[in-house]
Amino acid sequence: MRLLRMGKPSSSAAWITKHKPRWPLMLLALFTLSTLTVFLVRSASDPCHSTAAATNRFEEAKLGTKPQIHSTTTTNTPNPLDFMKSKLVLLVSHELSLSGGPLLLMELAFLLRGVGAEVVWITNQKPPEPDAVIYSLEHKMLDRGVQVLPARGQEAVDTALKADLVVLNTAVAGKWLDGVLKENVKKVLPKVLWWIHEMRGHYFKLDYVKHLPFVAGAMIDSHTTAEYWKNRTRDRLGYASPFCKSCSFDRIKMPETHVVHLGNSKDLMEVAENSVAKRVLREHVRESLGVREDDLLFAIINSVSRGKGQDLFLRSFYESLQLIQGKKLQVPSVHAVVVGSDMSAQTKFETELRNFVLEKKIQDRVHFVNKTLTVAPYLAAIDVLVQNSQARGECFGRITIEAMAFQLPVLGTAAGGTMEIVVNGTTGLLHPVGKEGVTPLANNIVKLATHVERRLTMGKKGYERVKESFLEHHMSHRIALVLREVLRKGKS
Repeated sequence: MRLLRMGKPSSSAAWITKHKPRWPLMLLALFTLSTLTVFLVRSASDPCHSTAAATNRFEEAKLGTKPQIHSTTTTNTPNPLDFMKSKLVLLVSHELSLSGGPLLLMELAFLLRGVGAEVVWITNQKPPEPDAVIYSLEHKMLDRGVQVLPARGQEAVDTALKADLVVLNTAVAGKWLDGVLKENVKKVLPKVLWWIHEMRGHYFKLDYVKHLPFVAGAMIDSHTTAEYWKNRTRDRLGYASPFCKSCSFDRIKMPETHVVHLGNSKDLMEVAENSVAKRVLREHVRESLGVREDDLLFAIINSVSRGKGQDLFLRSFYESLQLIQGKKLQVPSVHAVVVGSDMSAQTKFETELRNFVLEKKIQDRVHFVNKTLTVAPYLAAIDVLVQNSQARGECFGRITIEAMAFQLPVLGTAAGGTMEIVVNGTTGLLHPVGKEGVTPLANNIVKLATHVERRLTMGKKGYERVKESFLEHHMSHRIALVLREVLRKGKS
């Protein structure tokens, strides 16, 4: 569960869009507010749910004013999703929170509403007590014309039967099929698109995914994740068809699977491409951290958990300081910034991180920043993003393309979706996961600290890659191809 102090947190992108003539003052006010707002999020280390990155995309959902629905293309270019006009789309999320999966589904809801689709939202699991985040996000969906229904009841069943398209979000949402639709499951499956973000083993349960072979298609955020699901379901999951009692035991087979890379929103790109906005944010953040303009900041921006690798990053950072000192390299003061901290939760892992910093006496070089509703100020303030997710890495890692939009080089683990985003040696440098990656990451930190031109060139190349492949209209086009195919299958 996530709790949110419901003051007036705000999105840098939304503020900029609304108050362009007064950007510097508004941005300053925005950042001051946002840094006062801290929310607690689930401590799970699921690589697919990057909270810090995801919150940046939907801070506007907590604004007091009604956000505008932006077209995904210029006014002179047809929207690739225009064919969804007047279609009835049911979106089923396993939960409604500030984690990556639900926020991505909300983003799809708003893209579809922007072209005139009728969109209905269902949240399968809600806490019994009132939840401020759920209340806020549901009302912002209602403000944008998204209908919100209870997960259970005849209205939910009727909507599923009438819908042109049903999107299940995450593997866990599969529990809604049997739990609600019951004998109607078979009628709905041919028009279901299953959007999967998970890579952790405990999601591979028959209770979740036994209907997966019978849906119209699956949509996954990276080729690595898609391959993992294909192999894992084939090797680990067996089933007897729920529609054929006499059928023999078989292995789960993935339906037709579509890989859809994500894209940065227009709002984020507006901030990233405005030098005035970035300068104001950079100056204010650096002042709040107590660092100078010419200091070098290497930041990791994820909810603090072992799976995100903040512990290994700090070990690499300490080792890089030793290398710089030992070789007597002439570089500006180098700092590490950990965005996504939460000492109020008093987790063992958080305590380990802080104790390590104290033990190594690098308190003046390491800065912990609480979980924040806005990542844009920190992307504007830092010099390099470190994406250090462990194990299988990120499913995609949207914070990576957000950093590249700000012309930041990325030091990432050679795993998961990061390898499909970062071009090693061109837009950043990759290192192995685990303890084996500590020294290579330390060496990469030193490389970018000592080679200014290389650092800047990588940042520019990363920005060019975002413009070529990771914008909102790119994502809309990729999703449109999938939706057309699923609609075709549903009709046949």
